[in-house]
Amino acid sequence: MKLWGGRFSKSTDSMVDDFNSSIRFDQRLYKEDILGSIAHVSMLGKQNIIPQEDAEIIKKELKAILQDIEDGKIEFDIEAEDIHMNIEKILISRIGDTGKKLHTGRSRNDQVALDMRMYVKKEIKEIQSLILKLQSVLIKLSKEHAETIMPGYTHLQRAQPITLAHHLMAYFEMFKRDIERLNDTYKRTNILPLGSGALAATTYPLDRYAVAKDLGFSDVTFNSLDGVSDRDYCIELLNNLSLIMMHLSRFSEEIILWSSHEFHFIELDDAYSTGSSIMPQKKNPDIAELVRGKTGRVYGDLMSLLTTMKSLPLAYNKDMQEDKEVVFDAIDTVKMCLPIFTSMIETMKVLKDNMYNAAGGGFTNATDAADYLVKKGLPFRDAHEIIGKLVLYCIQHNTSLEKLSLEEYKQLSPAFDEDIFKAISLEECVNKRKIIGGPAKEMVLQHIQKAEEYINSINTSND
Repeated sequence: MKLWGGRFSKSTDSMVDDFNSSIRFDQRLYKEDILGSIAHVSMLGKQNIIPQEDAEIIKKELKAILQDIEDGKIEFDIEAEDIHMNIEKILISRIGDTGKKLHTGRSRNDQVALDMRMYVKKEIKEIQSLILKLQSVLIKLSKEHAETIMPGYTHLQRAQPITLAHHLMAYFEMFKRDIERLNDTYKRTNILPLGSGALAATTYPLDRYAVAKDLGFSDVTFNSLDGVSDRDYCIELLNNLSLIMMHLSRFSEEIILWSSHEFHFIELDDAYSTGSSIMPQKKNPDIAELVRGKTGRVYGDLMSLLTTMKSLPLAYNKDMQEDKEVVFDAIDTVKMCLPIFTSMIETMKVLKDNMYNAAGGGFTNATDAADYLVKKGLPFRDAHEIIGKLVLYCIQHNTSLEKLSLEEYKQLSPAFDEDIFKAISLEECVNKRKIIGGPAKEMVLQHIQKAEEYINSINTSND
């Protein structure tokens, strides 16, 4: 007999049991479910809703069940449907009728909402710690490559010279925003729904704030309908995880390009590359490609839950059981990708000369040549036109701006002088851009310092 079976005259079909059951995937919530139950029954005892001695017996046995699960001594039952009913069934089998008092004043609807919020809170913190490790590697690499000049791109065309440090720190900022978005989601997740009941709260004098404090929640929900039916925090989390994967995917795309023979800016460590079954010369960036590929999987998880929730009337509907698998899958995917991506970039070899030579091609110093003329008094649009003609001249004569003679420069403008060659050197092009946010070594080192302060502040607050 099922714990809810009093109203029914016959058992559910075995296919219905299998279809309806969520224990295959929600069993990972066992710890959250038991800790939530311990907090709930403690409050029931203190409020004299059930005898204090019964509350103590239940708490003691719940702790024993938790230990048995972690020791691998318990096998869950598909007929008990979900993790909540499984644990309650085990409890009753061990302590009899006393265990039946655990569910007083709550529903599975607010129970599962509690478990999911507790689980999401925990996972947010773990994902943030993985992002911080990646950011620390970005800082380490940026310190090593504050003077490693490479071409910056727009439209995948060489545009202006920058440094590898400047490029890497762009990703630091992306992942910083990811951490901040997770912080925001954490705040909205950190609200206790327990006490909402099935949809209309309860007549028992629950002390919801005591339970919230016991479980580390900052507040309680103020509408029982919303308390059991809200999955915004799950959707927010999936959106945040999608953005994390998008950033990893963009970075992966660049790793894939940079490791190709056409770019040859980096060489991936053998431990993070694979070979071909037929072409012995191949060294494939499969890790980066898989991260890029798994991004679509996380996007799918987000769209799945948005679609599930879009037509649900208040309050709880069984459709909402579909929140768990997509949330679990997205979390697992991100937690799989972050560490291996971090190790991949930490061990890659940077081919500095190739980066420098690439920055010297494609007229990446053309903007600086135009700026040179502006500083000599020409309007920018006139300077832009003159340099455009010089670039065309170089293309027609298979040469570059730095290889032109001063006489060739003066044919297009008398404003050019010997100092043009210093103005268009790659080092000058990079290090003259010393405004906040620019690629000059001085500015990048300041950015790195602020980044280190940011990470230290987070680590200090977490201690």
